Amino acid sequence: MDNKTRVIHCGIDRDPFTGASSVPVYHASTFHQPDMDAPGAYHYIRSGNPTREALEQAVAELEGGHAAFAFSSGMAAISSAFMIFAPGDHLVVTEDIYGGTFRALKTMFARWGLTCTFVDFSRPECIEEAITPQTKAIYAETPSNPLLKITDLRAVAAIAKKNGLLTIIDNTFCTPYLQRPLEFGYDIVLHSGTKFLNGHSDVLAGLAVARTPEIAERLYNVQSGFGAVLGVQDCWLLLRGLRTLAVRMDAAQANAGVLARALTELPGVRRVYYPTLEGHPGRDIHLSQASGGGAMISFELEDSRTVKNFLRSVRLPFVGVSLGGVEALLSYPVMMSHASMPKEERDRLGI
Repeated sequence: MDNKTRVIHCGIDRDPFTGASSVPVYHASTFHQPDMDAPGAYHYIRSGNPTREALEQAVAELEGGHAAFAFSSGMAAISSAFMIFAPGDHLVVTEDIYGGTFRALKTMFARWGLTCTFVDFSRPECIEEAITPQTKAIYAETPSNPLLKITDLRAVAAIAKKNGLLTIIDNTFCTPYLQRPLEFGYDIVLHSGTKFLNGHSDVLAGLAVARTPEIAERLYNVQSGFGAVLGVQDCWLLLRGLRTLAVRMDAAQANAGVLARALTELPGVRRVYYPTLEGHPGRDIHLSQASGGGAMISFELEDSRTVKNFLRSVRLPFVGVSLGGVEALLSYPVMMSHASMPKEERDRLGI
């Protein structure tokens, strides 16, 4: 089965009770237990719901994982993955990371006692140098947000295996349609389902996919215990959006390639970042682990004043926070996705 077919028929593609082409929205918070000695598959909505299960099964199949878990936001999924660790544990994290993840690690989880070291993942030797006896996992994001830096998935997985560490990756930009990190040995794959997986800018959702039953159990215990689960209506909307992932990504990626090349020829555009552009750092590595450049482009203008004037002048694109919808969307990371990152850190990373 090819990727396009898999996207349409992944998981439960018809209701097992009625044969309907869409799994129903089960607006039930609790489920009858006819025999206490043999409880049913569902008992309370926080621990399981048929609509959520259909979504989770679909995403697990797309990523090639043992199980997936749907959360109320991308940050809920990311934070829940961090919660499988204990105070005193240490993570090695890519330095050019989504601003919300940076904020969570530097504030909430720092107070909790989870420590981390941010390094340049385009240089695998930096990862090895940052590993300590307390290190438990390596956290990657490729292509990164917002500079689309490339991490060698094979190299990081090899380092983790050699040191007995878990590997976690945010795969939001590529989606499992273009990149499947579990096939390279990664243990947990994270998504903001708000973005490409849903694709219509009308759902807030997050997903975590586990490669093994043991990791799945740890994530499930957090999901059920912490309770940041995705509501059933949003599960249904996300499942519906998922069915068109292939055609949306194909169209968006084709447009992105054309636009990226056009931007390189425009006066006033200092630099364009796109994974498959000639000269993009890590281009060959990206093409060896993903089946396309994706639908995200970043580019630099002269200064912040020029950027703001440009954003005020556009007519067709939507200017705002987020990405991955069917509309063309422009975002200014300094004031949006990475506003929570200290200016000195942004300046150091070139954001």
